[in-house]
Amino acid sequence: MAKKIEQSLTAFMQTLEQALTQGTFHKAVLSKYCGDESTIQRITLSLVDIKGEPLLSWVTTHITQTVTKNIGIGESLVIIEGAIGTEFKAAHVFTQVGELQLNVSKKGKVQLVQHSVKPAAANTVVKSTQHNRDKKRFVDIQRPFLQALKVTDANHALIPTMSRKWKQINKFIEVFGQALESSPVAVNVNQQALQVVDFGSGKGYLTFAIHDYLHHELKNSAHVTGVELREELADLCQTAAKQLEHQGLNFVCGDVKTHAPKQTDVMIALHACDVATDYAINYGIQANASIIMCSPCCHKQIRPQMKSPELFKPMLQYGVHLGQEAEMVTDSLRALLLEANGYKTKVFEFISLEHTNKNKMILAVKRAKPLSKKQQYELLEQINSIKAFYGIEEHCLETLLEQATT
Repeated sequence: MAKKIEQSLTAFMQTLEQALTQGTFHKAVLSKYCGDESTIQRITLSLVDIKGEPLLSWVTTHITQTVTKNIGIGESLVIIEGAIGTEFKAAHVFTQVGELQLNVSKKGKVQLVQHSVKPAAANTVVKSTQHNRDKKRFVDIQRPFLQALKVTDANHALIPTMSRKWKQINKFIEVFGQALESSPVAVNVNQQALQVVDFGSGKGYLTFAIHDYLHHELKNSAHVTGVELREELADLCQTAAKQLEHQGLNFVCGDVKTHAPKQTDVMIALHACDVATDYAINYGIQANASIIMCSPCCHKQIRPQMKSPELFKPMLQYGVHLGQEAEMVTDSLRALLLEANGYKTKVFEFISLEHTNKNKMILAVKRAKPLSKKQQYELLEQINSIKAFYGIEEHCLETLLEQATT
């Protein structure tokens, strides 16, 4: 590559990396494709948060479809640098303070153009930021656990790359708080220590948050246990809990099959893969938990069993549609099974797709009064009808519930 191209590319990459580091990054676009795949038109990159890890979402636009994949920031920067000038002749990075555009002509001439944000646009950004600060937050940003988990810095200011995680934490506590108010344990929340278990606690963001909310906001001496398969994460979180002297907060290595507390008032399982969600829900039901919160991830069990009705075959010949159908059927059956076992259940979007591609939550709150036999029978008939329509032989949660009654 010519020296001028190298200099321009270095300047472009420095701007991109700086924007990602300082939290001013909006998006980046690679265009004017000149590689071997003739269907590619452009690639759009945006920042996403997956299980607490900031990643770049690569949305590749083809003539007839779009393909999305998430790649780590460091790896993404290497790929971008190698693609500019070889596979893409144009690159843009958009930030809160401006835009940098790099163009390489057919003759190899390089043009690097900087555009600053217009005053009106800058004012809009400031107002938007101020509006976000004024929004009701369910977690105090000054709380020590946020600093320990590197959501905030030493001055308790939000670290820009953790803005999406901060939003997720607040949304989670908002949903939990509303569920708690309508649950059977609400009347005893000031007298009885709640028992909470979080399966797949990961880096502990939400586990620490719910413990802090119960202890700090509600003055409930809750016992919260984070269960995580990755021993290094469980140990890391346990060390942080001890350093912060968080009484009643513990992290253990294991999963729903190996670690099952004797008593559970609140069962959480976010991003449990495939049938792990079913095992977690079954545990919550058997433990008579007042609140069950699940965010399913992967739906592998039902999809191979599904037989598409003739009318649907033209639609479901496309893999993405079949996958969405399998998710809908799997989670609908889970919700109905929860209903049949005495829970008032909701299925809703937890956080928007710009933050994560796994955004559905199943929230179940124990009913004060059990269902009548007629109501339970009607729900079970609905479940059987759905299974028969799609040719489904087995749903893992249903099997687990049947085994528990025999």
